Amino acid sequence: MPVSLHNTGKASFDDIYERADPSDYYRRMSELDYCIPDVAKPHFRRLIDDYRTATGVAPTVLDLGCSYGVNAAVLRLDTTVGALAEHYRCGDTAARADRDRAWLAAADSMPDVRFLGMDASGPALGYAASTGLLAGIVHADLETAAPTESQRRILAGADLVISTGCVGYITERTLARVAAADGHRLPWMAHFVLRMFDFAPIELCLRQLGYRTERLPGTFRQRRFASEAEQAQIVSTLSANGIDPSGHEADGWLHAELFVSVPISTPTPTPTPTPTAEDRQ
Repeated sequence: MPVSLHNTGKASFDDIYERADPSDYYRRMSELDYCIPDVAKPHFRRLIDDYRTATGVAPTVLDLGCSYGVNAAVLRLDTTVGALAEHYRCGDTAARADRDRAWLAAADSMPDVRFLGMDASGPALGYAASTGLLAGIVHADLETAAPTESQRRILAGADLVISTGCVGYITERTLARVAAADGHRLPWMAHFVLRMFDFAPIELCLRQLGYRTERLPGTFRQRRFASEAEQAQIVSTLSANGIDPSGHEADGWLHAELFVSVPISTPTPTPTPTPTAEDRQ
């Protein structure tokens, strides 16, 4: 089946984001070796530990572009995207949700950390909330409108904001609205951003709000390209922006960079490990 391209140049998976359960989503992502949540896991764990050390309390984590609660599942269940794809192969939606609740009750590796999610897909958010993976959800497009008061209250509870692929679909408009939700304090942030997207406007916006941002060394694999057309389009975009795709996108993988932003008054978080050769390939 031909793969349509989003206006960003990336493959569009809108058809599988709007389904009642995650089985088709995980199957398709597994086929593309989608691994950025797995690669991001140790970095997010380190930041959660750093926040706990700095404040004495476990953070509430908000995952932007969370779809079916993917990062919450990988972190809380200490699992991988590939294992989740196998987990969702059997049963109907109700059976899958029951298995998720049982798995979470038996094996939550972060029982003191509360997870929230924001996404444009109502069905994906609804499923993640029904299983308990997400304690609160925001179904919104903050690029086009400010959050409602009820949405703002949920966003204001975030201590650490994470993402593994939504920057590019969202811009500094969304992140500024999330950062300002509390009105008195700024949450920490950690965003894995594909190299095709320029993080500079977001970094400038966050600096003006009172953040300092660090880009960690190296790059991180997100997934394989879904088609030759997608690869050609993104390689062309990178080259036009003066970014060399050799050894990265030219070899068949989308690559991301990690940006960590914390309020200026915050002690510098513990450095996270440099990406391994496997992450970079």
